Amino acid sequence: MQKQVILQRLRERGCRVTKQRLVILDTILKEECTCCKDIYAIASKKDAGIGVATVYRMINILEEVGAISRKNMYKVCCESEDCRFKKTCRVELDDDTVIELSEKKLNHVVKAGLMACGYVKGQDVKLVEKH
Repeated sequence: MQKQVILQRLRERGCRVTKQRLVILDTILKEECTCCKDIYAIASKKDAGIGVATVYRMINILEEVGAISRKNMYKVCCESEDCRFKKTCRVELDDDTVIELSEKKLNHVVKAGLMACGYVKGQDVKLVEKH
């Protein structure tokens, strides 16, 4: 779903979705890259036609459409616009029910679930990350 949302944002901005852009996007989504050089090293092995400048341009475009944040070392941002601006996260259930939770409330819900399943014994949730 994340990839499709990003591709939609690129198209809405008028960007062509080329094979090279798809390779770069897949690299960012699937690999642990901390800089453009890491992305280039992996992506150029998949497509020798990808240059460093292509990677930098794609990173800039992805940042402009809100798909990535350089502050988060090229991690894909939450799909919900609310996450970026109001510190909330949107949870969508299979019956199309939508629940919006603050970061604090989401951590509380995750902690309660982990405690109920016996995974934690009072520790606080520091980070929830989707891969």
